[in-house]
Amino acid sequence: MDAATSWTDDRVATLAKLWGEGLSASQIAAALGGGVTRNAVIGKVHRLGLSGRVKAGAPTPQRPAKPKLISTAPPANEQALPSVDQAGPAPAETGADHRWARDIALPESKRVGILELRDSMCKWPIGDPSKPDFAFCGARAASGMPYCTEHCRIAYQPAAERRRLRA
Repeated sequence: MDAATSWTDDRVATLAKLWGEGLSASQIAAALGGGVTRNAVIGKVHRLGLSGRVKAGAPTPQRPAKPKLISTAPPANEQALPSVDQAGPAPAETGADHRWARDIALPESKRVGILELRDSMCKWPIGDPSKPDFAFCGARAASGMPYCTEHCRIAYQPAAERRRLRA
């Protein structure tokens, strides 16, 4: 907007009305005319402190609830979580295409919860994150890696081996 064109009370009222109706800044600038730009409308809306508006028919955006962190470690008076062998069938037994799982003997994991997990521990997830028995492997992590040696063999396969298994 140039110096000759100013924000009169009439223009401000029109701006507020159109903004409340859900028009875009470009549409409002065109309606006001007289050299009012989209950026001038945005600046004025900001200075006036006009609230954001919801487009007609659009649902009000709501933030999802923050997930609560829970410990999967059993209380002192309860049994420990089941071992990997008791947790359910291996991927190869479920019919999924995980032929690599048959060739690697996995050690029994320590099954630690997120609160007990440390930098030096294997962060391989075990189970369904939405279930209360979800845990992480917890074995000693390989040097400079997030997983233990056995889980590194699963996670980091050479490209040639992956191609061979797919064929």
